[in-house]
Amino acid sequence: MKNEAPAQQLTLLPTSTVSARFQLSRATRERGLRHVAEIRQLLAERQAAQAAEPADIVPIGHPGTRAA
Repeated sequence: MKNEAPAQQLTLLPTSTVSARFQLSRATRERGLRHVAEIRQLLAERQAAQAAEPADIVPIGHPGTRAA
């Protein structure tokens, strides 16, 4: 007796709409994401340091008056 399985259609993987010269490997993508995370952390640290410093407040007077 012959085992007849139903015919199956193979499908191709979807093609990328991005040009091959702009496609990144997984390693490159992960390295880039790590770098972006490092930059964001650096910026957050700088912002926190600036927020911790007392602000220099300059008194604003009218043109004819002197600040003490």
